[in-house]
Amino acid sequence: MDTQFTLTRPDGQRLACYRWSKDGPVRAVIVVAHGMGEHALRYRPALAALVDAGYILYALDHRGHGATIALSDREAGDFGPGGFAAVVADLAALVDRARADQTDLPLFLLGHSMGSFIGQAFLIDHGDLIDGAVLVGTTAVDLLAAAMAAESDALAALNRPFEPARTPCDWLSRDEAQVDAYIADPLCGFSLVPHSMVSLLSQGARLADPAALARIPSGLPLYVLVGDQDSLTTQFGQLPPLLDRYRAAGLDPVLASYPGGRHEILNEINRDDVVRDLHAWLERTIAILPPRTRRGDPG
Repeated sequence: MDTQFTLTRPDGQRLACYRWSKDGPVRAVIVVAHGMGEHALRYRPALAALVDAGYILYALDHRGHGATIALSDREAGDFGPGGFAAVVADLAALVDRARADQTDLPLFLLGHSMGSFIGQAFLIDHGDLIDGAVLVGTTAVDLLAAAMAAESDALAALNRPFEPARTPCDWLSRDEAQVDAYIADPLCGFSLVPHSMVSLLSQGARLADPAALARIPSGLPLYVLVGDQDSLTTQFGQLPPLLDRYRAAGLDPVLASYPGGRHEILNEINRDDVVRDLHAWLERTIAILPPRTRRGDPG
């Protein structure tokens, strides 16, 4: 059953949130953090196979995104005065809600693009709340910030490797129908406002700091999912340094890289294989989680 609800934060911000599930045996919970200039409802069809397989999904529209825009007086792409830190705290609140609703189930975080950057911060600040994490279309934020400093239009820069391009959004996927749907969606296609972009990119140094990364629970299962033609990861950011930093912090990230895949690997032409592989990793991880010592459990 699919439901929508509102989560009200201490500063008065109301967040549009979603819960997607089906009747039958339940395997685990996944909390989804979407990317910049899009919204959570795009992940319902992308991850439908996981819902069908017995996973309960929670998602929210971040501040300045999706249906949350209508619940505030700010424009699209504006995190508000709380900045990036407030967005990370919002995600922790949704994880708390999901954990309270399903106390006996493993809980995973899945973040795409900007949502993966939120996820990187979440691992440092709240890693004890989850049993594993999936970072999709991710990169080292400090290196991304340095590369983007010379660009006046970040979205145009990301599309540059695919010129001459059919659309300004060809960098997202080889699936033209998915690209066209993104362009036609009035809640997609914008960037963060300048002060919110600064708030996000300024986190790069902290997300690379060994002392901060040491706060992530050692051995936390981590799955990194990318396309090898994703310009965010290959042209402007770099993935290997991020993986090396996690290894140095005591994690063992599993990398799934798909040849030809672009940024929205969950909306790519091979998305069925991508989600099937993700499902297999989740099942392997669930199988080795000690039932009475899952992070977030009281016992």
